[in-house]
Amino acid sequence: MPTKENTITATKTSLRIVEALKRLDGAGVTAVAKDLNMTKSTVHNHLQTLEGEGYVTNEKNIYRVGLQFLELGEYKRNRMDIYEKARPEVTALAEKTGEMANAAVEEHGEGVYITRAEGTEAVTVDTYAGKRVKLHCTALGKTILAELPKERVDEIVDAHGLPARTENTITDRAELKSELAEIRDRGYAYDREERLSGLRCVAAPVVPEDGDIVAALSVAGPTTRIKGERFHKEIPELLRSAANVIEINLVYS
Repeated sequence: MPTKENTITATKTSLRIVEALKRLDGAGVTAVAKDLNMTKSTVHNHLQTLEGEGYVTNEKNIYRVGLQFLELGEYKRNRMDIYEKARPEVTALAEKTGEMANAAVEEHGEGVYITRAEGTEAVTVDTYAGKRVKLHCTALGKTILAELPKERVDEIVDAHGLPARTENTITDRAELKSELAEIRDRGYAYDREERLSGLRCVAAPVVPEDGDIVAALSVAGPTTRIKGERFHKEIPELLRSAANVIEINLVYS
C-alpha cells in the first residue's frame, strides 16, 4: 500500500475532485470547492487540467466526469479472464430466475460489480458495472469476505468500517465474523435487506482449484419473490452450479 511519504498531493487532489463531480452529479467550481473545502482557484486549475486531458467535460461551467474513464474501465475489465468466463453465466442466471444477476470482485477492500444482467421480472436498483459497494452489507461482499484470510478481513474492516445502510446491516465486528463462519460452512451468503430495504440477495463464491476466491455471483430480487424455498434452496443451487461452471472454465479453457 502507498505511504504518505510516496504519495503525490496534486494527484490525490485531482482524484478527490473527480469523485466530488461524481457524487454531486456534475457541478461548478464553487460547488466543488465548497464540497471539498478547497479554494476555488485550486479546484479551477485542476478542473482545467482534467478537461484539457479529456477526463472531465464542461458545459456552461458545469463540469462532469468524462467518458475517458469508461474507456479505461472497459480496457481493464476486458483484460480480466473472470469477466469473460462469468458474463454468460450471469446472463443465464438472469434468464432462469427472471431476476437481477451479478458478478463482483474485490478491489481495495470494496466490492466492484464487473457484469450484471436483468431477467424479465428484474427490479431496477442502483447497481451497474463498475459500481463499488461495501463488502459487509451485500451477499456478494460477505461471500468474498468469508473466503479471504482473517487478517485480510480485519484490514478491510479497519479501513472501511461497518457503516449501516439499513436497519438490517451488520455493524458489529463479532457478529460479522460469526456470519462469515456460517457462510463458509454453508457455501453461500444471504443479504436480508442489508444494503437496500425490500431487496433480498443470495451469493456464491467462485473459487478455482488454487483455492483463492476470484469473484462472487449473486441473484437479487424483491422480498415478495425471493423467499421460502426459492430463497433457501432453488437460487443457491443455481448459483453454486453457475460458479462451478466458471471455476472449470477458468482452469481448463
